[in-house]
Amino acid sequence: MAAIAHAPTAGDPALVERLIANLVDNAVRYNVPGGRVDISTRAEGDRAVVSIANTGPAIPPEQVYRLFEPFQRLDRTRVDDHHGLGLSIVRAIAVAHDARLTADARPQGGLAIEIHFPLAGLR
Repeated sequence: MAAIAHAPTAGDPALVERLIANLVDNAVRYNVPGGRVDISTRAEGDRAVVSIANTGPAIPPEQVYRLFEPFQRLDRTRVDDHHGLGLSIVRAIAVAHDARLTADARPQGGLAIEIHFPLAGLR
């Protein structure tokens, strides 16, 4: 499901596009069969907010922070061409854009991530 509202932000368009692509890729890749990915944008106060959540497997809340460290994956048995860099790149891009990043394990499984960018003209 997508709920897209006008929420302009300033910054490097290629980097912000990479941030969004990495979030969507992770939400799809680490989901359950038949699961959902919810994406939304909105303006909230002086911030442009991007939210992405999925219905993936349960994640221990105390392990969420690890997902944003380079080369960290919760499922080490998975064999694919990914190395655990996607969310660390997301974090680096967020920091470079003075954005706040939050990530929460969802009680029913999956992950909910929000990036709070400064609104365009306020940075």
